[in-house]
Amino acid sequence: MSVFVCRKKTVGYEKKTPISVLCRYLTMAASSSLQIYSSSLFNPYKKSSKNSNAGRCLQVYNVIKLDKSASFICCASKKRNGFMDQILDYIEGGPKLRKWYGAEKLPKDGGDVEDGEDDDTQVYVIWSAEVEQVRDAVLVTDGDSEIGQMVILSLIVARARVKAIVKDKRAAIEAFGTYVESITGDVNDPPFLKKTLKGVRSIICPSSEIFFSDIGRLEGVQHIVLLSQLAVYRGSDGIQALIQSNAKKLAEKNESRVMNSSNKIPYTIIRAGLLQDTQGGQQGFNFKEGSAEQGKLSKEDAAFICVEALNAVPKRGLVVEVANGKETVSDWKELFSNWIQNADEEQLQ
Repeated sequence: MSVFVCRKKTVGYEKKTPISVLCRYLTMAASSSLQIYSSSLFNPYKKSSKNSNAGRCLQVYNVIKLDKSASFICCASKKRNGFMDQILDYIEGGPKLRKWYGAEKLPKDGGDVEDGEDDDTQVYVIWSAEVEQVRDAVLVTDGDSEIGQMVILSLIVARARVKAIVKDKRAAIEAFGTYVESITGDVNDPPFLKKTLKGVRSIICPSSEIFFSDIGRLEGVQHIVLLSQLAVYRGSDGIQALIQSNAKKLAEKNESRVMNSSNKIPYTIIRAGLLQDTQGGQQGFNFKEGSAEQGKLSKEDAAFICVEALNAVPKRGLVVEVANGKETVSDWKELFSNWIQNADEEQLQ
């Protein structure tokens, strides 16, 4: 998709530019090899009111091309969100989510618009089948689960573009508004999976309930983060081990699929202690080997760690154990980077 952002200004001459000329220049710009194209040739003629001191004037548009080439062109304009759009946004609950969870305001929430932008900015969208979509989204599987929703909230606060696989699409839209693209379907259905993965850079799997039978089909994905309870299941005994036997087999299968995928997608497996419904951010952590088997971890902390893991992508794979403890972390990115470096050195030995 090519986007032409047109900033409208007022000038004091009266030469007409027919709409056919505008379309011709748009076509020329779309086929141009230039990455960025700026011009004042677009002068759609518009008469001002008789009472205006400015008299008859033109609206000059500075056009910025944000793409390569296009095979099919259609133009549309859309002004910035007006008062009614803001009302609808509040109904959807978007700004409240950001306010409640401590994120700064975005322009769509009523925050400051960057310098150089004004209320008259219009957008012309040029569609092209030849242009590869930017991969900047994070896909969350099992977005209906409690831990899945916590992961989604952490991503919203981090200002990430979020896509979520859910069972109840309507409930997800009511909960997260336009901040999440909610999708319903079977992840093992190839057409659905292909459509879902459009624009997806990373995947967070917060549970074993919804997972991929073939990791090799995840084309274009650059990182998988898996929250696993395998250490907890292995540490259980007696009747508890019997009850959790199926969950243990499923967790083992999912970890094996990630580690042994044919397309070698980089992965981070977070082996967490027994997940608890306690408030996050109140305790430290324990990353020692065996800590997850006997320890416990707040669900909020687990969701936060999954999101932080996105900032450090290993060359091949990283497995980390974590439970709540006494160790504090000031820089998660640095911590994950150190773990990845140690893992790479061990693989070379």
